[in-house]
Amino acid sequence: MAKDRFDIQEKTTMNLLTETMIIVDKVTGVNYLYVGRGYGGGLTPLIDADGKPIVTKDGYKK
Repeated sequence: MAKDRFDIQEKTTMNLLTETMIIVDKVTGVNYLYVGRGYGGGLTPLIDADGKPIVTKDGYKK
């Protein structure tokens, strides 16, 4: 189920050790930023200027 729930919208490889991805939860529409470097990484929701999560309204299941 988790494999089908998330969609990678954008993926950037900066060098051999660093990559970034914008991931969208198809159920909620919330956008996340993933940054991976070497053996570590982090995931955080993207927020707008008001501090609310950025939500993609089109292209996710209700």
